[in-house]
Amino acid sequence: MKRLAPLLATAGLLAAALPGLAAPSASAAPAPAYLRQTPAWHRCSPDRPEAYECATLKVPLDYQRPEGRTLNLAISRMKSENPAKRRGVLLLNPGGPGASGLYRPIRTNAEMPKDVRDRYDLVGFDPRGVGESSPIGCGDLSEAEVGVGGAYRPETFASDVSWARGIADKCREKSGDVIPYITTRNTARDMDVIRAALGERTVSYLGYSYGTYLGAVYSQMFPDRTDRFVLDSGVDPGRVWRGMIQAWGTEAEPAFERWTRWAAERSDTYGLGATPEAVSATFWALVARADRDPIIHYGEKMTGDDIRADPSLFFDPHGASAVVKSIKASADKAPQPPGGTAPGGMAPGGTDPGASGKSADRKGPGAQSPLGGIRAAGPGVDAEGASEGPDAPPASNATAVYWAVVCGDADSWPRDPEQYARDAAQDKVKHPLYGDFASNIKPCAFWQRPLEPATPMKTRADVLTVQNEWDPMTPLGTGQGLHQALKGSRMVLALGGEGHGVYLSNPTACANIPVNAYLSTGRLPAKDVTCHNPPPTPDPEGAAAR
Repeated sequence: MKRLAPLLATAGLLAAALPGLAAPSASAAPAPAYLRQTPAWHRCSPDRPEAYECATLKVPLDYQRPEGRTLNLAISRMKSENPAKRRGVLLLNPGGPGASGLYRPIRTNAEMPKDVRDRYDLVGFDPRGVGESSPIGCGDLSEAEVGVGGAYRPETFASDVSWARGIADKCREKSGDVIPYITTRNTARDMDVIRAALGERTVSYLGYSYGTYLGAVYSQMFPDRTDRFVLDSGVDPGRVWRGMIQAWGTEAEPAFERWTRWAAERSDTYGLGATPEAVSATFWALVARADRDPIIHYGEKMTGDDIRADPSLFFDPHGASAVVKSIKASADKAPQPPGGTAPGGMAPGGTDPGASGKSADRKGPGAQSPLGGIRAAGPGVDAEGASEGPDAPPASNATAVYWAVVCGDADSWPRDPEQYARDAAQDKVKHPLYGDFASNIKPCAFWQRPLEPATPMKTRADVLTVQNEWDPMTPLGTGQGLHQALKGSRMVLALGGEGHGVYLSNPTACANIPVNAYLSTGRLPAKDVTCHNPPPTPDPEGAAAR
């Protein structure tokens, strides 16, 4: 019910040999030639604001061989209009891996308060391999091959293995010479090239979702270059990356329990049960019924696996209640309620429901996943697209980058397919909503091993982390893990906050105030901040069909 998009790295031995590098701890730091680039800025497009400028830098494919093959790195900016208040640059990343960030300055310029905006040139970029930055691809992929995998069943596991191996083979065939270098550590090195090209001693940063891990890695590799960093909707460095996908299984369970309480309190509206236990029984009865005999819902067959294939749904009690009520009506062959939803949470006619980012159902072992959300977060994500036309990146670009990073950042993936079968069977019992989806086999089982280890989080990082309590893609536990890993950080937690992405995503979000203060002054809160988001406006019948 979600589309996908796609972390690894390269070793570093040049820091001691090359003069003037960013920080003594930055392994394989950029060679001086790349640090001395001067961007040739130009207007990005006649249909974009005149103040929105673009340029292209060159970065090494392999930072251990800085004089070898290079990649293009597309960057953009919107300069501060108040030189007297300008502090420096604010580098932006919307998430991913695999999401374009080139258009991010336009969105941030529109949403950020002027007092904060005046302090920074807003700088966007397409990370290596993405969009306009020497994009990679995996050739022609089927609909099933752009997800993160399906439910575990012993009778279909062999086809799941073939699915995972097939994606790895296709990506290797099309981009195997580049994929090992499409990693978070190399992207952090690229960020430092951007900093140097802009003539800045330090860089500030606003990163969402995957961008929080990218920012955390930069803070460890280049601590002396790290200025004001906001890491919004946190990835736990200790879980990259198999553990982050498995978190969708574990963390969906408390969201599901919260939903059953919410729906029970509104049983007169939704008719799903008068107690949490009754609501849960209604849901699981629908799953069992659909497994026996698929439910025809808006003209499409839904199995039990289809019904539970989007755990992010239950982080939005309004939307989940409307969806489950609609499926129940289809199962009972009753008229659809007002605002009923088609498969995948899509409103009839294919309108995107918005907050939880659901897309139309796709079949096959790779079909459903929450991956659309982990790719990118924050305001205006859906409006930011990659290039179109003859120079557009391959259709499989997001998938290729996603797996390159997720499989290549850390050597945490089992190589024995049977290990996935055992884990998935176990997690289907422990976390029945999504545990088997999350632990089932992935292409990483057949991926090249990483060229360098994951980045240890040992250096103090005085950064600000931000988190919604009910984030479906980077759940609260992973955001807390990021905060705990970064010694010196402070956390702003929006209790009651729903959705993926906090700062600027909602003008009434309580987290906006402390984030604005930090970006304006550079002073972290004296201690962690817990604020309370205003409750969402009730929408009893049509929440999921926005």
